[in-house]
Amino acid sequence: MFSEPQQEHHWLQKMVGDWTCEFECDMGPDQPKSKQKATATIRSLGGLWTISEADGETPDGGKSQSIMTLGYDPAKKCFVGSFVASVMTHLWIYDGGSLDASGKVLTLNAEGPSFTGDGMAKYHDIIEFLDDDHHTLSSEVQGADGNWTHFMTGHYYRKK
Repeated sequence: MFSEPQQEHHWLQKMVGDWTCEFECDMGPDQPKSKQKATATIRSLGGLWTISEADGETPDGGKSQSIMTLGYDPAKKCFVGSFVASVMTHLWIYDGGSLDASGKVLTLNAEGPSFTGDGMAKYHDIIEFLDDDHHTLSSEVQGADGNWTHFMTGHYYRKK
């Protein structure tokens, strides 16, 4: 029942700390990109999980809060987790996430409401470490044609 941290758990621990964030979102065809700022505190839960709590802005100037959990399931051999935000009712479940060969890019898989409002779609949230004090979180959605469309990038800068 008790688990010891694996290499993948140690990778997640690089995220632990306090961060300032800058996001740029594609708001759709013929729309200007929106820019928001946020802060995030990411803590460890037993060295096996990270819990990120963020406070930020919405594109319309409102406030948003979110919580992301991330861990690694050795039995499934994949990263797992969840995401919830104060501006949406969908519980996002990450399953089947994996690191690339470089060990710098984590791709998380999820399913959620499509942008068209018609059914569900597949999503990727992609975390990439540029250095110990700067990582990005990008999101993309898979269209009906099978192609992936990038729609959001966030830069996380460690507070010093």
